Amino acid sequence: VMRSLAKQVGSGVVLRGQTAAVRQVDLRAETSAVVVSEPLRKGAQIAKGDTMCVLDPGTRGAALEEARARLSEAQSRIPESQARVEEARARLTEAEINQNAAARLSEDGFASQTRVASADAAVASAKAAVTSATSGLGAAQSGIEAATAAVAVAEKEIERLTIRAPFSGLLESDTAELGSLLQPGALCATIIQLDPIKLVGFVPETEVNRVSIGAPAQARLAAGGTQVTGTVTCLSRSADPATRTFAVEIEVPNTDLAIRDGQTAEISIASAGVTAHLIPQSALTLNDDGALGVRLVDEAALVSFAPLQIIRDTVDGVWVTGLPAQADVIVAGQEYVTAGVTVAPTWREVSQ
Repeated sequence: VMRSLAKQVGSGVVLRGQTAAVRQVDLRAETSAVVVSEPLRKGAQIAKGDTMCVLDPGTRGAALEEARARLSEAQSRIPESQARVEEARARLTEAEINQNAAARLSEDGFASQTRVASADAAVASAKAAVTSATSGLGAAQSGIEAATAAVAVAEKEIERLTIRAPFSGLLESDTAELGSLLQPGALCATIIQLDPIKLVGFVPETEVNRVSIGAPAQARLAAGGTQVTGTVTCLSRSADPATRTFAVEIEVPNTDLAIRDGQTAEISIASAGVTAHLIPQSALTLNDDGALGVRLVDEAALVSFAPLQIIRDTVDGVWVTGLPAQADVIVAGQEYVTAGVTVAPTWREVSQ
C-alpha cells in the first residue's frame, strides 16, 4: 500500500492544430484593362497602400474630363433658371395687384367685367409662368446631380486602375505580368499577413468548457520543435457537425516571420488547476461493473474500491481525481483482494 497526498496540478487542454495566416486576401481587378506596371515577385515585403498592379487608363481620362465639363455646364444653368423663377414670381405679384384693383373698381362701378376678366387671365398666366420656371430650375438641379454622379463614376473607374495592398504582409504570388489583360475578377496578387500568426485547433466537446478567451497557451511546432506562446482569441460557439469539436484560435507573435502558414503544432491551453493524486499506472483496476479505479485501505485495514478519472498520463505515473485528500492506495496485489475484506498491508514509500 502507498500513502498518497493530493496536490494542486495544472490541467491544460492538449490538442493538435496548425498555424494559419491571420489575414489573407486575393487582390482582383474591378475593371478591364492591360497591365502597364512591372510585376513584383512573390516573397516580397509589402506595406499597406503599396501599388500591386497599374492598369492602362485608355480613354478613361477623356471620359472624366467630359463628365466634368457637363457638370460645369449644368451648374452654369442654375443662375439663369433662378432668375427666370424670380421674374415669373414678380410678374405674378404684379398680376395679382392688378387683379385686386380691377375687382375693387368693378365693385364700385368704375371698371368693366372685361377688365376684371383680363386681370384674372393675367394672374393665371403668371402662375403658369412660375410653375414653368420652377420646373426648369428643378430640371437644372437634376442635371447637376446627374453630372455629379457621372463625374463620380469616371473618377472611381480611374481609381480602379491602381490596385493597392489593403494591409502590410508578404506577397504570396507574383503580381500580374506586364502586358497581360485583366478582366473584372482576374487575380492581380495574393497577400498574407503572418505577424501575428494564428494557431488553429479543435477542442472536443468534453473539454470545451475548460477553455476560455484570453487563456495563455503554448505550442510546439512539428518542424524543429520550436516553442511559441500566445493567448486564446476565439472559441467557436458552434460545433463542427462531422467531428463534434469546437474551433479555437490562438494569436502568437511572429515578428521575425519564422513561423509559416500551415505548420503542424501541438497546442496546450492552460485551464484552472485541480487537486489530483499521482499514482502508478499499474495500480489501476476495474471493479465488477467495469468502472476504472483503485482499491484503498482504511485505518482498520479494510479494503474498498474508489472510482476515479485520469486527467494526465506522465512517465512517472498517472494523475487522477476522485480520491480523498489522503488516500492509502493498494499498488501491488490489488487483483487478489475485493472490497470488504481485511488485509495485513505492507507500506511502500512514495520514493519507491
